[in-house]
Amino acid sequence: MPGTPTGKNIEKGTKGSTATTSSTATTSANPRTSSAGAKSSATTPTTPRRRQARGERRISQLLAAAAGVFCRTGYAAASTNAIAREAGVSPGTLYQYFPNKEAIAIELGGQLLQRAHETHGQAFRPENLQRPLPELLDAVLDPVIAFNCENPAFWALMHGTGVPGIAQEHEELHEGLLTRIEAVLRDFCPGATAHELAHVSNMILGIFKSSLDLILAHEGDERAAYTAELKTVLLRYLEPMLTTTPPR
Repeated sequence: MPGTPTGKNIEKGTKGSTATTSSTATTSANPRTSSAGAKSSATTPTTPRRRQARGERRISQLLAAAAGVFCRTGYAAASTNAIAREAGVSPGTLYQYFPNKEAIAIELGGQLLQRAHETHGQAFRPENLQRPLPELLDAVLDPVIAFNCENPAFWALMHGTGVPGIAQEHEELHEGLLTRIEAVLRDFCPGATAHELAHVSNMILGIFKSSLDLILAHEGDERAAYTAELKTVLLRYLEPMLTTTPPR
C-alpha cells in the first residue's frame, strides 16, 4: 500500500536510529573524553601566559648568574659560557634570550640603575632632610649602602672597564646624586655660593664612593665599622659649615 514502509526501509531506518543512539550513548558514557576535550579547551588560552612566565623566570635566572660572574671576574673577563654554567643551563639556552654578553650587561645594568634611582629617591625623602645632621646621615646613607651591599654587581658594572651602554646612565646617576646633595646643602647653608655648593657636594660624593669600596670589601662587624667611620668622617667634615638643624 502506498505510504507503508517496506521491510528493507524499516531495517535501514532502525539501523540508522541505533547507530545514532549508540553514538550518543558512547559520548555520554565516556566523560573522560568529554572532560579532556573541555580541559584542553580551557587551558589553551593560558598557554602563552605560561610560556611568558617561564621566559621571565629564565631571564631572571640568567641575570642573577651574570651578576655573580661579573662580581667575581669583572665584565671584561666574563663569558657567556661562564654565565650559562653559573645558571645551570646550556649556552644554547642562554642564546635563546640574549645574543651576547653585552646584551646581558645592558639588561642587568638597566634594571639595577632603575632600582638605584628608586633607592636614592627613598633616601632623599623630604622628611629625612628635616632631621638633625647625624640622623640625616643615617637616613640617607643606610639605604644607599644597603642597596650596594645587596647588589654588588651594580658597583662592578658601574665602575668596571669596557662595560657597554652603561657610561651615560652612570653619569646621569652621578649628576642626579650631586643635584640631590646640593639641594640638601642649600637648605642648611642658604648663604653658600653655587661654587661652594658644587665643591662640597663633589667632596661628599667622593668620600662616599671611596668608603664604599672598603665597605663592600668587608662583611659583618668589619663592614659595620667602616660604615660608622664613613658617617664620622662626613659628620666632622660638615659640622663646621652646617647647623645641626636645618631651617624650616
